[in-house]
Amino acid sequence: MLSLLRIIKFSLQDIARNIWLSIVTVTILLLALFSINTLLTVRVVSDNAVNAVKEKIDISLYLKPDASENDITALRGRLSSLPVIKTVSYTSKQSALESFRIKYSDNPEILQALRELGNNPLSPSLAITPADFNETDNLVNTLRQLNSDIIESRDFSDNTAVVSKIQSITNRVNEIGLVIIAIFVLTSILVVYNSIRVAVYTHKREIEIMRLVGASNFFIYMPYLFSAFIYALMSVFVMIIIFYPFLTLFQPYLEVFLAGYNVNLLNYFVYNFWLIFGAQFGIIFVITLIASFFAVRKYARV
Repeated sequence: MLSLLRIIKFSLQDIARNIWLSIVTVTILLLALFSINTLLTVRVVSDNAVNAVKEKIDISLYLKPDASENDITALRGRLSSLPVIKTVSYTSKQSALESFRIKYSDNPEILQALRELGNNPLSPSLAITPADFNETDNLVNTLRQLNSDIIESRDFSDNTAVVSKIQSITNRVNEIGLVIIAIFVLTSILVVYNSIRVAVYTHKREIEIMRLVGASNFFIYMPYLFSAFIYALMSVFVMIIIFYPFLTLFQPYLEVFLAGYNVNLLNYFVYNFWLIFGAQFGIIFVITLIASFFAVRKYARV
């Protein structure tokens, strides 16, 4: 216990004596962590955006206005039995008319033209949601070959291009982010290495005395390795203090961008707090520990 207390004391003394170098070290580690969390944020947002677009994907079958309810029910049941289809929603002529009026409620010219027609010009429809987004093409081919006397037209709007574009942008951001993270990781290793090297050099005389009185390598190395633990802990702690307010400010803009979808970054980071920041602490600690070990090994020899 006494040896452990001395190790902690020597480590804190080294950090305090080289305070500006310690601040630079923590700052570099903090920038690396911020890059990692920004990349993670982009990934979470892009995944939710892709899922939001996928939820909007449906294929519409417009039915003949004089189609009977029995025929429509039979066709709906026939479609629901297909494994490539998740849901089939039916919109009657009256429901389609009400939705049309609500959509163009601020356009009196269109509503007036609708009234002059004197009847409901809209057709009933079936909205089909694919069970698997990746199987959309197969579903479209199946529906093209579907024969039914009550089908008037088919709408195969292609939403795959939107999803592909989002995924392409995300992949590009990830590639750039990984390069930035690699640069910060390399910089962090060099900064920690030089920080520990300076600390070892300033204590060279003390290390010589420790060697002469028979101090073990463990006792000589541990204060500097414990400093690596302090650097990692401080950088993650400051990152948490900075990043959560950032998420709070960013959340309203995200809600506008993904209106109607429950995408809450703050809740995601709170729910996965220990997984995210525990892993980041482990990564940063390993990086600082390796850099510290090689610095001590090279410069603590007497």
